[in-house]
Amino acid sequence: MSSVASASKEFSTYSKDTPTERPGVDGRAGVFVPTDAVDLNSGVIRKGAGIVGYGNPDGTLTVYFEANRFEESSLHKWENKVRKAYDRLVMVAPTVSKAKMNASTMELVGYIDGSGIQLKQPDSVTTWLTISDALDTAPESNVITFGRR
Repeated sequence: MSSVASASKEFSTYSKDTPTERPGVDGRAGVFVPTDAVDLNSGVIRKGAGIVGYGNPDGTLTVYFEANRFEESSLHKWENKVRKAYDRLVMVAPTVSKAKMNASTMELVGYIDGSGIQLKQPDSVTTWLTISDALDTAPESNVITFGRR
């Protein structure tokens, strides 16, 4: 990877487009994938996880994630993991699946709200799921709608 590309990736995560506060029910949050700066062997974020969050005033990110550790069939697809993490985030549910991260460790790839997911960087999602050996869980579209609740 060229130094221009890696510098661009490092600074592209926390930008004017990053949601900057915890969303309320149906509010907008960012959808993220880890950058090369994350040690996937650390166990903090498991491979194939769906990750959502928002920016903090200090330049860090608060993220919630779901990796389907208990292999629930309803959480096989990546977008269902993203939705589960989002639901925890907006409900402020108690969980160990959250972290405060340096913004350079996450790449903003899209947005989620109560109506669905909009991916702006689908190639990054594909790369994340390929690295995770979870390409079969990839979304079929850049726009995933949840329908009415």
